[in-house]
Amino acid sequence: MKKACFFQTVMGEIGIAETAGAVTNIFFAGTVKPAEYEIEETPLLLEAGRQLQEYFAGRNRTGFDFPVNPEGTAFERAVWAALLTIPFGETRTYGQIAKQIGHPKASRAVGRANGLNPVNIVIPCHRVIGASGNLTGYSAGLDFKTRLLKLEGVLL
Repeated sequence: MKKACFFQTVMGEIGIAETAGAVTNIFFAGTVKPAEYEIEETPLLLEAGRQLQEYFAGRNRTGFDFPVNPEGTAFERAVWAALLTIPFGETRTYGQIAKQIGHPKASRAVGRANGLNPVNIVIPCHRVIGASGNLTGYSAGLDFKTRLLKLEGVLL
């Protein structure tokens, strides 16, 4: 059974979804609440919400410790696993991630996988930037990405 819960945060409304005991999706403000989810406050969703609230509030939370299981292709999962290795407060380029997963010429495919990341923030695709050092696309918008990187001290 797919379940979802929505939270008001300092970053706006965030929805978190779970299936079979793992978080599978994070939804941003303005996202239509998926019909396939039952709205319910489960212990996992409440814990994930609490941790996200701590992160947004800058309460010494630099990572998350609840199970995630995003659906994606083998390539997407490899990209998402690489994203989890980017420490809080640091960034990587799409090219660096491509090299890390053994596909050095796949920068654009890495960008596409970033854009399809269903567990934004927890799988930190916001920490990936362009080769020039410029911020590039983010599913919740560049303003949201900027706010997350400022929160982590990457941007002033």
